[in-house]
Amino acid sequence: MLALDTQKEIAQLLSRYPIKRNALLPILHVVQKGNEGYLTPELLEEVAGICEVSQTHVEGVISFYTMYKLEKPGKFHLQVCTCVPCCLVGGEELLEHVEQQLDTHAGHTADDGVFSVEEVECLGACSYAPAVIINEDYHEQMNPEKLDRLMDELRTQGQAHA
Repeated sequence: MLALDTQKEIAQLLSRYPIKRNALLPILHVVQKGNEGYLTPELLEEVAGICEVSQTHVEGVISFYTMYKLEKPGKFHLQVCTCVPCCLVGGEELLEHVEQQLDTHAGHTADDGVFSVEEVECLGACSYAPAVIINEDYHEQMNPEKLDRLMDELRTQGQAHA
């Protein structure tokens, strides 16, 4: 069952979309945000009903887009770009470094639940490669040392808010 504030936000979205299925992507964003950053099978079924589409259609959409998660991400979700421009200036090495630091692999969450890491293709910051997104914040011209400092800051910030 969707939280009341999520239901209200969905109602506002639907008021702007005469055809309910056209609101699928923004509704998925709202529902995911309201559920600690991931979607469950029950939520997918509920969204399918709201948008008047099949659950298979919803599953197809979320399997296409990388921003939808079926498992709970870490408090800080790192997306490391490894497309050609980022790769040429250290994107793959940056991903390997993060995996070593977190003792996990891309597509997973570290044991402490603080960080999850994902390999992505093209964050649209090719001129400032290599690029990383942490939650919704872009960080450009990254290197292992800068990323280590940033992750240390986030760990401290996360502990302060815990």
